[in-house]
Amino acid sequence: MADWHAPQGPFDIPDIPNFIPRRLKPWIFIFFVLIIQFSGGLYLASASEMVGTSALMQEDILMAGYASLIGLAVNFAVMFRIKFRFSNRTQLLASCMVLIAANFICAHTDSVPLLVVTCFIAGWFRMQATLACNSTIQLWLTPVRDMSVFFCYVYLVVDSVIQLSGIAAIYTSFFSQWEYMHWIMIGLLTLMMVLVLILVRPVRGPMFIPLLGIDWIGSLLWTGFMMAFTFICVYGNYFDWWEATEIRQAAVIGLLCLAVNLWRASFLRHPYISFQALKNRNVIRATLVYLVFFTLLATEHVFEHSYAAAILGYDETNLIDLNWYVFAGIICGCGFTYFTFALRKWTYRTMTAWGFALAIIYLAYFYFFIDYGVEKEMLFIPLFARGAASVIISIVFLTSIVQSGLPFQVFPQALTVNGFTGAVMGATFGPALIGELLRHTVAENASLLGAAFTDFNPVSAHIPLGELFGMVQLQALVVSMKEIYGLLLMIAIASLLIILLSFSSARPWAIFPKWRTIRHSIRRLVRREVHDRERHVGSME
Repeated sequence: MADWHAPQGPFDIPDIPNFIPRRLKPWIFIFFVLIIQFSGGLYLASASEMVGTSALMQEDILMAGYASLIGLAVNFAVMFRIKFRFSNRTQLLASCMVLIAANFICAHTDSVPLLVVTCFIAGWFRMQATLACNSTIQLWLTPVRDMSVFFCYVYLVVDSVIQLSGIAAIYTSFFSQWEYMHWIMIGLLTLMMVLVLILVRPVRGPMFIPLLGIDWIGSLLWTGFMMAFTFICVYGNYFDWWEATEIRQAAVIGLLCLAVNLWRASFLRHPYISFQALKNRNVIRATLVYLVFFTLLATEHVFEHSYAAAILGYDETNLIDLNWYVFAGIICGCGFTYFTFALRKWTYRTMTAWGFALAIIYLAYFYFFIDYGVEKEMLFIPLFARGAASVIISIVFLTSIVQSGLPFQVFPQALTVNGFTGAVMGATFGPALIGELLRHTVAENASLLGAAFTDFNPVSAHIPLGELFGMVQLQALVVSMKEIYGLLLMIAIASLLIILLSFSSARPWAIFPKWRTIRHSIRRLVRREVHDRERHVGSME
């Protein structure tokens, strides 16, 4: 391994002219990454303001926001091919132009299909621009390409920006209008384009690798499957699940896309996602852990807003201030993972146990302390634990996929699967499941509490019927939340015990190959594709 990573000279970025100080060059790309990450197309934190001023529903905005995550996940499988086809300058300029157009469209359209397609394209280009920047400074962050170190930086930036963008969007709409956030981002993206034109040279790699051998049909089919899955989870409750034609049609479309994809992967030489990636042990393990873990934390999307708004009476600015607690947890979680997992090489089992232990603290705190009189400062502990737990699990299992032993041609496909299961499924499946459970539990508890009030009660006899009904619903909501928190807490404790008994003592050792090695691998792949095409044409003649 020492021969693979020979000692290098001082880090430099040839894309930036030498009149810029060498130490400043990486920070320019970090500045670009921050702007790109803030430019998400839609800002889910300001969804209530968008609903109030447009013809869109809450579900429409969520669907568009998750479409951005789908675009991000689909890009993983081809992001290295794009990187070696175009220079950083071209990638950044193209991404800025697309994101500017996306922000303009999202600020003005009420068309749900246009909004979803726009956010999907924006997510795709946002991921490509992020790769262009992060891959450029990777050796500056970790000269030996230790991906456990690199992913600590990635999640520190990505998850932190998610919280900060929500804060910025709410305060922008509070002081002016929600559309102004899009105009601010258009201004920052324009500034970034000017800086790229001035500071970034069109440096192309030592070889030209055309975009041959990419299964674009497969990418569209996987996108259709992910979109159908997300549609069912987001609109299921609105359309009354399987009673609605729309949900059944989405299920048929999703299953059809999945079946065609798996059938094509059985005979295509280079499918968009191969069976080798789907059957990898680390990919399957990460999928199962994500499914359980993010379902446990799904109360973030279902309960926290309802609890803070309906029960504690917080307005939008007080609600978004809670993001600072999660932000602090993300910072500490990334720092903890860096010093223990990346530097001291703690085992995967230990780190996973820490993530689930923090999830247990989050669930237990709400189970025991959820009430009508909770002060905002008391919510610091559970929200801090949730933020830390989320980044720990994400960093650890993304590193495990790098360490899965997959060939580099298959590795980006595994990242696409990881992006879908970790980001898309984690944000949609758990909330849909917990939301439906909450709906049934509230109805059951409300009927039980309402039956108690039907008996003659001198106190309740003087309360107006509407006010009495509201009290019953509010009490039923609190009781139902406590029940579900208790159920999830038991599942989390059982999951932690399984982790402590079943996970191996493997440690992170994955070293990312040199970019030269990656270029040679992609060039060999393209040469085989060209040779196969020429042979096929010759046989036809």
